[in-house]
Amino acid sequence: MKRLAIALTGLSALALAACASLAPYGAQRGSGGQGYSEQRIETNRYRVTYNGVGAAGRVADWALVRAADLTTEQGYDWFEVTQSWTDGRPGGAGGVRPSLSVGGGTSRYGGYSASGVGVGLGLNFSGPEPTSTTLEVVMGRGAKPDSPYAYDARSIQGAIPR
Repeated sequence: MKRLAIALTGLSALALAACASLAPYGAQRGSGGQGYSEQRIETNRYRVTYNGVGAAGRVADWALVRAADLTTEQGYDWFEVTQSWTDGRPGGAGGVRPSLSVGGGTSRYGGYSASGVGVGLGLNFSGPEPTSTTLEVVMGRGAKPDSPYAYDARSIQGAIPR
């Protein structure tokens, strides 16, 4: 009976982990689901979004992969990221944010006073958080521009595993 309880606990943990993990690379299925979506802005300009759970770095990589795939599908050679957002914040400003607080107080009775300083970090005990990376890209043909934000589409497709 004890072995059965341990086995069921292990299976429950695996099932929970499977529910809260990044789905395989692919198109988004349904509103709020994991995967990529894109919006055409102009002939050679798109907004590409990749939604996932947990692995923010992997989600950002797959947004680049989708931009590269879309670039080659449209007959272009390179793309340049003109704007990016991570979880709705410009420039990929996601992550843990520290906080600092100062407090104090006095007591009428006994003449006590106190003060304090605290430093904290937000911790997530509820499991992996949904994350998204959105890139606005401009696509082009020929030689890639000399810009740190410009990428050769085929190089990205070969460098980042799916």
